[in-house]
Amino acid sequence: MTTPTISPAPAPAPTSASAGGNRRPFDRGAVLWHGGAVVLLLALLYPVVWVFTSAVKPPEEILSSFDLLPADATWDGFRTALDGIAEVPTWRFFSNSLIISVGSVIGNVLSCSIAAYAFARLRFRGRGVMFTAMIGTILLPHHLLLIPQYTMFQQAGLIDTFVPLLLGKFLATDAFFVFLMVQFIRNLPQSLDEAALIDGCGHFRIFRHIVLPLLRPALVTTAIFTFIWSWNDFFAPLIYLQSPENYPLPLALRLFVDSSSSSDYGAMLGMTVLSLLPVIAFFAAFQRLLIEGAATSGLKG
Repeated sequence: MTTPTISPAPAPAPTSASAGGNRRPFDRGAVLWHGGAVVLLLALLYPVVWVFTSAVKPPEEILSSFDLLPADATWDGFRTALDGIAEVPTWRFFSNSLIISVGSVIGNVLSCSIAAYAFARLRFRGRGVMFTAMIGTILLPHHLLLIPQYTMFQQAGLIDTFVPLLLGKFLATDAFFVFLMVQFIRNLPQSLDEAALIDGCGHFRIFRHIVLPLLRPALVTTAIFTFIWSWNDFFAPLIYLQSPENYPLPLALRLFVDSSSSSDYGAMLGMTVLSLLPVIAFFAAFQRLLIEGAATSGLKG
């Protein structure tokens, strides 16, 4: 007795999609989208590239030539910028900007985190009204408060010092960062606070050992934005600082442009490039933390 054998079914013929491998179909919309993004990126980066290339151009070629690359590169602008101006060395301008920026970062991180913890975790009378008033200060134009603040600092004898530029940072006057941290703290589980209270911890220890480590993404976001804004700030130092030896870099750039005589655009652009390098390095070093902080702080509701 023989056992019948069953032959396997023939394999189906390869279709046109499988015959061509795993190639994805051509997506015209994606190509147009990425092409438009590249064009927009080039348009946004062109001024920055122009500054870097013009810094190595001769002064007579900066405004007269529309070529992006210099015909005869020179480093005279950087040499003049490093020599300083108005009898003030360049390192003094950098140190002034560093003092203002680092002081602003320390003040904002400390004061805004403490204020945010109070609004998010503590229960006290008038908390809602005070929080609403603080958020309302974001809508106030900065120029509206300029004259009263200047009068107050002038009567206190603090004009031409760094105090008017740093005092507000230690008093949690940047409502945007306080609001950012409040939203982040509200999304932290309160069971952590309750467990710490049962163990005998007070609010200071809860803030120091529980909330503050978990607040790291929001703190990094606050530090990065504060450093960049303070480093590039021109208006506030222009109002409160009078002596060139106290000028930060944005005001030092103005010294190279004189409306009554010739202007050294090469040195001004060289100083501009030097002032951009710390900001670019700072942003590149903390870019990942900035994206993480913006995502975790802004997408939770």
